[in-house]
Amino acid sequence: MNARIACGLAALAGAGLLGFGYYLQYMKGLEPCPLCLVQRAFFYSLIVVFTLCAIHGPRGWGWRIYGFIAMLFAAGGFATASRQVWLQHLPPDKVPACGPDLAFMLDNFPLGQTLEKLFAGSGQCAEVQWTFLGRSIAEWALAWFAAFFLLGLWLLIRKRVVPLDELRRASRY
Repeated sequence: MNARIACGLAALAGAGLLGFGYYLQYMKGLEPCPLCLVQRAFFYSLIVVFTLCAIHGPRGWGWRIYGFIAMLFAAGGFATASRQVWLQHLPPDKVPACGPDLAFMLDNFPLGQTLEKLFAGSGQCAEVQWTFLGRSIAEWALAWFAAFFLLGLWLLIRKRVVPLDELRRASRY
């Protein structure tokens, strides 16, 4: 498959996932938890990387750079989604208490403390509000981050097939 098309499709998939998340939030009334908001940020970052990659269509090391950056964002999203899946599978007596919402934390806590609390998750993050095929939103996000990581890995390690006419032009010089 053409790498530019793959990146474009990945960007569209990420946009579709975010669009569905906003649909669930604003049309179905599901409020995202702090870890969900962090995952959205990673999806936005991946959309930007894959869109730039598809538009730019780099040569040589450029593909590897885009692939590496995509892998970093996908790994961050995977870690965040993994934490939420873990919280969702805790016994009810082990679930952490719900904390303040993100807006309150940003207004009242230093950024470092807000990020620490954000990544730790809360009882709100352990709630499963919606499922599809028996999997929660966090579990689906985990699968998508894994797929985006694999696409980044493919961009990083793939060998570019050089068309024959490019080889002929290069040998003339």
